[in-house]
Amino acid sequence: MQVRSLHAPAFGQADLSNCEREQIHLAGSIQPHGVLLVVREPDLVVVQASANAPALLGLPGRVIGRSLVDLKGDLAARLRPLLERTLDQIPSVFRCRVGAGGRAFDGLVHRPPDGGLIVELEPAGGAVDLASQVENGLHTVLGAPTLATLADEAAKLFKDLTGYDRVMIYRFDDEGHGEVFAEQRNPGLEPYLGNRYPASDIPQIARRLYERNRIRVLVDINYTPVPIEPPQSPLSARELDMSLCYLRSISPIHVQYLKNMGVGGTLVASLVVGGRLWGLVSCHHYVSRTMQYEVRVACELLAESVATRITALESFVQAQAELSVRRIEQRMAEAIAREGDWRVALFDASQPLLQPLRASGAALLLDGQSLTAGEVPGTQALRDIGAWLDRQPHDGIIATASLGAAEPAFDAIKGSASGLVAAPLSTAPGEYLIWFRPERVRTVTWGGNPNKAFVVGDDPADLSPRRSFAQWHQLVEGTSDPWTAADLAAARLLGESVADVVLQFRSVRMLIARDQLEQVSGQVRRSEQAVLLADANGRVLMSNAAFDDLLPTGTRPPLALDELARLFLDTADVRARLEEMLERERPWRGEVRLLVEGGRTRPLQVRADPVVSSPRRLLGFVLLFTDLTERHNAEAARRRFQEGILEQHRVAPSRLDGSEDLLYRKLLSSVIGNAQLAALEITDGVDVARMPEMLESVRVSVGRTNELLAHLIRRGSRGGRD
Repeated sequence: MQVRSLHAPAFGQADLSNCEREQIHLAGSIQPHGVLLVVREPDLVVVQASANAPALLGLPGRVIGRSLVDLKGDLAARLRPLLERTLDQIPSVFRCRVGAGGRAFDGLVHRPPDGGLIVELEPAGGAVDLASQVENGLHTVLGAPTLATLADEAAKLFKDLTGYDRVMIYRFDDEGHGEVFAEQRNPGLEPYLGNRYPASDIPQIARRLYERNRIRVLVDINYTPVPIEPPQSPLSARELDMSLCYLRSISPIHVQYLKNMGVGGTLVASLVVGGRLWGLVSCHHYVSRTMQYEVRVACELLAESVATRITALESFVQAQAELSVRRIEQRMAEAIAREGDWRVALFDASQPLLQPLRASGAALLLDGQSLTAGEVPGTQALRDIGAWLDRQPHDGIIATASLGAAEPAFDAIKGSASGLVAAPLSTAPGEYLIWFRPERVRTVTWGGNPNKAFVVGDDPADLSPRRSFAQWHQLVEGTSDPWTAADLAAARLLGESVADVVLQFRSVRMLIARDQLEQVSGQVRRSEQAVLLADANGRVLMSNAAFDDLLPTGTRPPLALDELARLFLDTADVRARLEEMLERERPWRGEVRLLVEGGRTRPLQVRADPVVSSPRRLLGFVLLFTDLTERHNAEAARRRFQEGILEQHRVAPSRLDGSEDLLYRKLLSSVIGNAQLAALEITDGVDVARMPEMLESVRVSVGRTNELLAHLIRRGSRGGRD
């Protein structure tokens, strides 16, 4: 028996207090415009079926227990060629005829997690060739220069393609709340553009299903669900996992939600960016509306392309932020060479420091002092903020758009510091580079009052997520404009650059100011950056814990620089570079491969400098090591991506004839061009850690689009036959 958590209500048994956990993928029923069969392999015997199967398929008697081979028509013959495919990500499609009358059906088949085959059949529509619409749509998507333009164009494309009364591009924020970012609607309909909807409108389990099943259609809001018989699969003794089922019933709570909006039918396409649900294309019709397979495929294909273009546009913003940061790094290097003080580069002109994060003020808290630019709180408030930051958990960045809400004592400074992003510069308390934004009092428009989320009546049918969707205006105070992913990535990168400079200067001070050795060495020892210090003769004075942690277990840290070479794969080259630094006092910049357990290596970037006093006297050497594993992983992901893209271009799907293949390749070129632009922006971005994940997401999207494109062309050119 399948064991259900006590905290996870069965489908249709949830109320407004626990609908977040309703098991909507275990619906146990379908919408009545189609038929669902669960088939055992390899004999293709039906073990479960929707109750309407005999009537809709025109078959006498029970369907359960019969092999598809014995059913009138060519269902089994059409299905068998597909069974060698994986069938666990995107259902495969086929056209068949079933029953004595030979009625035509469109079939979708996939394998659920617990085995067997799920075959969904719906009456076939007429022939439709959408290739030209898809081609124009792909060019439109690829040419969109901004996110706002892309959203507007996508809404137009979907409305023209589907004919729904209203199409909305719905975007989620970091808290899961949604906003209608773009809209196309019939004249006379109330505008929803700009409306926000609370995260509770779409439970997390539904969001996860949207990531897997990219197109969901509700044909008729007033439908009567058709049960699956028997309720549990004989193959697994479990309820049927219907996550990828097109016909799956909709949660009764969501149905009531749509009824309260006056909606008669819907189509929803997922926008998945970087493997995460970025938003939805939400199409509403005010009477029931059937959407045949070819149109659904075109919608899914265009949604994948829109998501890929979103990836490119958002990555471009991050890449621009990185460019600004690199300019600041160059300014710091020039300031050190010219004036011996890197802080001049940050604070003599404020815009280069503020602009990458669109901040109104910034402060450097270091060595018990503060330097500021732009509009910032007073000195004592900055000290208090530093102490508060010391108490906050973080993974490299601390950010809030509502500092007063996080710490009520700071509400008094919201005029200059309602929003804050802080990058720690060391492990010492109170050392941060901080950016500020002022409070921005604004009105947020919600689609209904989010504070009155539901009403419970005397009858389950009265359950309502919200009875009124009239615009509800909320005055938001005490918050700044939210920090974007690009803002946070720029802050992280600039913080790391400044932290490296701080560590470099402190390491130099250890060699110059021996009377301050105890104080400064503690700061260097605690640094998360690997550092090694040596005297003028090459004797190692100190290697900090971060350096020692890089070494294989049981390896003794070197006592002198000439022992360092033994730790690396490229021993001879490292020894030569060290000798050149020791004998000629030359800096060393390069990449080396540290030997680790199991014969493996770890790529490290080396930045080594001689430290010279005035008059020219060599005091020693500072060596900083940076782990490049993430960067190498990102580069490997980029190579895999390019190889995968080239493979997509070389290999056309089988069963496409000459004219179909030409059209396929023409459209695929636009898909691949879109993907390559996205990959270019991703690899130019600042978030190296997420780069492999983002590239893999684009690669998977291209593969998905490739298969959908082949389906669409094959069906369109053959009038629905395949």
